[in-house]
Amino acid sequence: MFTEKPKKGKTTSEAVNQQNTIAKGTTITGDIISDGDFRIEGTIQGNVKTPGKVVIGRTGIINGTLKGANADIEGKFSGKLILSDTLSLKASAIVEGEVEVSKLAVEPGAAFNATCLMKGTLKELGNTSNQKAPQPNAKPAEKGQPA
Repeated sequence: MFTEKPKKGKTTSEAVNQQNTIAKGTTITGDIISDGDFRIEGTIQGNVKTPGKVVIGRTGIINGTLKGANADIEGKFSGKLILSDTLSLKASAIVEGEVEVSKLAVEPGAAFNATCLMKGTLKELGNTSNQKAPQPNAKPAEKGQPA
């Protein structure tokens, strides 16, 4: 009468959509590798690697290396930060060390004391070598004439 359908395991996309949280008051020493996103409110002494997004909250601290796609930082980061896409620094963010990103967004008030390498596609500015600079039509002002 009732037939039971076989249960399916979690797909890869479901596992990636889950967010890992390091709570305030938690300190982790060592390396973390995950396929999911992170929200960090505690402290990490070590390396974090994920193909997803990392959010460092106001109370969050990372001392080490962070490799990922995107990051939003409200707390403190010290070390090497390598992102394949965008780094967003909120007004309360403090970043020190080395940063390698494709896009960078910095709110007023953020402290960004790092060497920064912007990578990715370069926007073509146009070929200015074949264009002549516009010639001003201004004449020198004569005596008694307004400039």
